[in-house]
Amino acid sequence: KTDLHEIIPQLKKAIIFKEDKYFYYHFGINPIAILRAAWRNITSAKRTSGASTITMQVSRLLYPKKRTYTNKFLEAFRALQLEWYYSKDEILQLYLNLVPYGGNIEGVKSASLLYFKQMPDKLSLAQITALAVIPNRPTSLALGKNNYQIEQARNKWLRIFEKRGVFNKETIADALAEPLEAYYEAIESKAPHLAIRLHQKYPSSPTVKTTLNIEIQEKIQQIAFNYTRRTKNYNINNASIMVLDNQTHHVIAYLGSSDFKDEQNSGQVDGNLAYRSPGSTLKPLLYGIAFDEGVLTPKRTINDIPVDFNGYAPQNFNTKFNGRVNVETALAYSLNIPAVKTLNDLGVHKMVQKLEKASFKHISKNKKNLGLSLALGGCGVNLEEMIGLYTSFANGGMYYKPLYLSENDEDSLKIGRKILSQEASYMLSEILLKVERPDLPSDYQNSKNVPKIAWKTGTSYGRRDAWSIGFNKKYTIAVWLGNFSGQGVKELTGAGMATPLLFKLFNSIDYNSANKWIAKPHKIQERLVCSESGQIPAKFCKNRIIDYYIPMFSDSRECEHLKYVFVSQDEQTSYCSYCLPKLHYKKNLYPNLSSELITYKEENNILYKKIPTHNLDCTHIFENSAAPKITSPVHLRQYFTQGEAVELALDCQAANDVDTVFWYIND
Repeated sequence: KTDLHEIIPQLKKAIIFKEDKYFYYHFGINPIAILRAAWRNITSAKRTSGASTITMQVSRLLYPKKRTYTNKFLEAFRALQLEWYYSKDEILQLYLNLVPYGGNIEGVKSASLLYFKQMPDKLSLAQITALAVIPNRPTSLALGKNNYQIEQARNKWLRIFEKRGVFNKETIADALAEPLEAYYEAIESKAPHLAIRLHQKYPSSPTVKTTLNIEIQEKIQQIAFNYTRRTKNYNINNASIMVLDNQTHHVIAYLGSSDFKDEQNSGQVDGNLAYRSPGSTLKPLLYGIAFDEGVLTPKRTINDIPVDFNGYAPQNFNTKFNGRVNVETALAYSLNIPAVKTLNDLGVHKMVQKLEKASFKHISKNKKNLGLSLALGGCGVNLEEMIGLYTSFANGGMYYKPLYLSENDEDSLKIGRKILSQEASYMLSEILLKVERPDLPSDYQNSKNVPKIAWKTGTSYGRRDAWSIGFNKKYTIAVWLGNFSGQGVKELTGAGMATPLLFKLFNSIDYNSANKWIAKPHKIQERLVCSESGQIPAKFCKNRIIDYYIPMFSDSRECEHLKYVFVSQDEQTSYCSYCLPKLHYKKNLYPNLSSELITYKEENNILYKKIPTHNLDCTHIFENSAAPKITSPVHLRQYFTQGEAVELALDCQAANDVDTVFWYIND
């Protein structure tokens, strides 16, 4: 669409003088021109002049009909209506938007961009005049094909302009000397996926002003295109990327696929809207909720050992276990079991509520079917939803819907929703900022002036999706790599494939930046905790480290990683308070291990200080909380055999002081 401000005086003067000298003086039709045209047509016995004003031409272009006298009368009547409703400048604007230039090209702006590669307000007088002469003969005077004839017609009108004093002699002389260099070249689409999406959403809007930064968009496009040319050697064919400005919440780069023209690999699919498994990329939100609930802090420890949740037994990505780890390590190394244990403690519904707040539509729609696998990507998300979530970490836990239009009418989109507290968001940012991680690109340490970023990777089951999402104070960038066909590739991992691309993108758009980081919230505090548990140190805690916590929210219980046990002088027998002898005993410290952790250490031959066997003469009945936990066979699970003899393992997890377990079957 040609806007009013793009109709420069030279363009206006040239068009009006050539097409309708009295445009600003008549009321839609020019009676004198009509009489003159009628006289010429009668005396020559054929139609030589149409007497159409610019307004009448607009009428014909709006409602095309056969060239008859009846239709000419209707054009004149419609011209009167147009003059009644619109100003002269608006009618001229309509004409310049509808005027034909051959083929499917309509309007001065289209012709200017397609043939002269510039906007109409940047055209020279020679170019303006060339565009002015074509509409009368758009087929025979085709730019790029009939340039010689167009130049002759242009020069003819330039001399008429000079003769009538429309433009001064110097300007006309320059225009006559200017060669006509015009050839058709289609404009390269900078963000085709977003253009299609917004056109579908606003089909009647002639112009949609987006928030895209064209320089950043082009950089992202080129980097992604070059990167996927290399990954195609591994049969990884597609990439999708979004870049968000954290301050304005504007989408400044939008790449639905790395190559829109790649029909073989479905390049026209908009990967930013495709629902896929997020892998481990939801773990930061999970731990952030736990921080706000007061259940965890960054240094609090969790068991990373084999576990079975009613038949669901998650595994770590490398199928190994780490025993006792703190939250910081669990998140930085993307350990699966601590994440599932945390979700089990919090409850799936709490995480779903947060995701609903962050506009995760597919999760909201299927929330009744979601379980503990949600922590590991057992759900459907798209890249647009993920970048919105991660931007909230950079904005103190406030979620804002990504904005695509520079002039947005929906004020509701600019209102934030609280997903996490500022304190929880800051703790997450600090953890995800650490560079002592396995998913760090190999060339990171050799790169100077690398922007400071926090990031998280994710790899879906079957290695179908590789994610890497990062943020700093200025930008959030979300990267997805994979195949739109859904084909898995063994080399496809978030750390190995998506993260190197993420760092390239950050280096490109924020290279050598000031590296300002997210401000530390006033409420967050630091305290000394026991390195073994991450809890408030007890008297027996020797190793202490600094940890963040949220006053009045974070758990303040004293550490219990050790406990005092009454034992005999030779430390061969332990006693409870019920059977404690009057003499010859002492009180020692022993590891206060859960039964599942004891089982893990026993099975992996990990040494630990065992509590001596309890006094065999004790007749005290202990509470059920100390009872062994049967892990195999699993309660209520059915086991199917195929005829041959099968033995089922009898396994249980027992307390530290248990030496022998007795099994009772059917009483």
